[in-house]
Amino acid sequence: MEISGFVALYIFMLAAFTGYEVISKVPVILHTPLMSGSNFVHGIVLVGTMVALGHAQTPLEQAIGFIAVILAAGNAAGGYVVTERMLEMFKSSKDDKGDKA
Repeated sequence: MEISGFVALYIFMLAAFTGYEVISKVPVILHTPLMSGSNFVHGIVLVGTMVALGHAQTPLEQAIGFIAVILAAGNAAGGYVVTERMLEMFKSSKDDKGDKA
């Protein structure tokens, strides 16, 4: 089943609008835990972009697919970096107490 360009653009715009509306309703204090808790979604997006790139036929589709894979990989890696930084905030500082003079 082939999706026309108009339908694909419509689906993309609808998804972008829905995503913006959902994220804008989340309080600022919950953005970091929300992002770190959804790292698996970033992985699914990365797999989806690789599958889409595999089905690309024209050079334009391949270029857009390549950019999508790069952005999805950066998004997934960034989610894990944010999680690591957030977990660092909860570690106790027992070593720092003895070093200060």
